[in-house]
Amino acid sequence: MFIEVLKSKIHRVTVTEADLDYIGSITIDEELLEASGIIENQKVEIYNITNGERFATYAIRGERGTGVIGINGAAAHKARVGDLIIIAAYAQMTPEEAAKWHPTVIFPKNNRV
Repeated sequence: MFIEVLKSKIHRVTVTEADLDYIGSITIDEELLEASGIIENQKVEIYNITNGERFATYAIRGERGTGVIGINGAAAHKARVGDLIIIAAYAQMTPEEAAKWHPTVIFPKNNRV
């Protein structure tokens, strides 16, 4: 049996872009991706602290050092520029693996590591 546990979390970053006309996904500064252990195209859950919305999408790499957090496509209806969000990724593992697992959680300041 496998269970799903928190793998990575980017805690409390600010949305800098919202683009309805983009195909989809969330653009995340490459430094934040690396620090959190989230990889490009990985499924992520977005928790909008500002308005309570929750949705799933996939991560794409944004320009390094810019602090970009861009909500793209239809999800741009669920988050606006200036909203505070949490980005979480999960992994499947056995209960035995999960008992020893420690997720990577980062707490950026002004969208920077």
